[in-house]
Amino acid sequence: MVKTKDLRAMSVDELEAKLLEAKKEQFNLRIQQSTGQLQNTAVIRKVRREIAKINTLLTERKKNS
Repeated sequence: MVKTKDLRAMSVDELEAKLLEAKKEQFNLRIQQSTGQLQNTAVIRKVRREIAKINTLLTERKKNS
């Protein structure tokens, strides 16, 4: 889980790459959950919130530009 402070230090390109990575992770976790392989389901919530943080920062930056 990345802290918001660290995300704010990233450029827009880095944030978009991080967003793509987080979405891939979310997809893999959903597959694991549906097949019964996922032990810790709280990880899905953390990844979902990370995606929301990144989207919020991207929106802020595009609005301020």
